[in-house]
Amino acid sequence: MTERPLALTMGDPAGIGPDITLAAWSRRKELELPCFVLLGDPDVMAARAELLGLSVPLEIIDDPAEAGDCFADALPILPVAVPVEVIPGEPDAAAASAIQGAIEQAVDLVRGGLASAVVTNPISKVVLTRAGFPHPGHTEYLAALGAEPGEELHPVMLLASDALKVVPVTIHMPLKSVHDVLTTELILRTIRIVHEDFRRYFGIEAPRLALTGLNPHAGESGTLGDEEERIIVPAIEAARAEGIDVSGPYPADTMFHAAARETYDVALGMYHDQALIPIKTLAFDTGVNATLGLPFVRTSPDHGTAFALAGSGKASPDSLIEALKLADRMARRSKEGSAA
Repeated sequence: MTERPLALTMGDPAGIGPDITLAAWSRRKELELPCFVLLGDPDVMAARAELLGLSVPLEIIDDPAEAGDCFADALPILPVAVPVEVIPGEPDAAAASAIQGAIEQAVDLVRGGLASAVVTNPISKVVLTRAGFPHPGHTEYLAALGAEPGEELHPVMLLASDALKVVPVTIHMPLKSVHDVLTTELILRTIRIVHEDFRRYFGIEAPRLALTGLNPHAGESGTLGDEEERIIVPAIEAARAEGIDVSGPYPADTMFHAAARETYDVALGMYHDQALIPIKTLAFDTGVNATLGLPFVRTSPDHGTAFALAGSGKASPDSLIEALKLADRMARRSKEGSAA
C-alpha cells in the first residue's frame, strides 16, 4: 500500500457511490486494496450500509494520516456534510455544494502531500449544472482545481483496462461540433501529454501511440473526407519529429481486434465514441477513467451515478476497485520516477 491514503470522493450521494464504496471496503482484505479515506457524509454512509445490510464500521478521522491505522477494521471518513436528506435514487441539487466540496478537499489533500491520489465516485453533471456548476464535467473541474494562477491545463481522458487503453481527443460535445474543434494543434498537444504521462505513470519509456482517422476508412485517400491528410497526418509528423512513437491514422473499424491491439500501448480516437465503444465492449465492468495532464493522479470508475441502482445492492464495485488499484500503481510509479 502507499504510505499516504488515496482520497476517495463520495460522488453524488443519491447515486451508487456510497454503495460501491462500502462494497469495495468490504473486500479490502480479499483483494489487498490500497488504503483509502472517504470524503463524504458519515450519516449517509451509515444509512446506506443499513439499507444494503452491510456491516461496515465507520471511523471519523480528522487527519488523513490516521486512515492507515484504522483501515483494516473500519472505513475511514473525513466528514463532508450533505445539507439535505439523501434518498437513494433521487438526486437533489441541494447536495451540489457537498459534492463539490469533497472534490476540492481531495485535490487539496493530494496537492498538500497528505494523500497519494484522487479517486472520484460518479457525479451527475445535470445535478451540478442546476446548482450553477460552470464546468462541462468532472475532468474540466479537476483541471481548474489543479491549475496554478494564470495556468491553463489540458486534461486528457484515458480509459484503461488490461485489454485496451484509449484516449478520445475530443470528448463531450455533439458529433457535429467535432469537425470544428479538431485541429492539428489539439491532436499534437494530446499526443505529447499521453506520451509523457505513459512514461511517468506506466513506466513505458517509449510508448507506442496509434491514431484513428476521423472518417470511415480513415478518409480512403480523400474520397471520404480530407481531415486525415489535412489535420491528423501533420500532427503525427510533428510528433515523430519530436521522437514520439506514433502511427496512423488507421480506420477505426480495424484498430481494436486482438492482433491490432498488440501493436500499440494506447489508441487515440478523434471523438468520444470511437474510443469508448471498444473499451466498454471489452471491459464494461472493469474499465477505469483516468485523467492525464494534471499535476496529480486521478482515477474514477468508468460509469455514471446509476441512480436506478442506488440502494438496491445490485451495483457492481468492480470498476471502483480497479480505479483504486490503478491510482495506487500510478502514484507509486510517479513517486519512483521522481526519486530516480
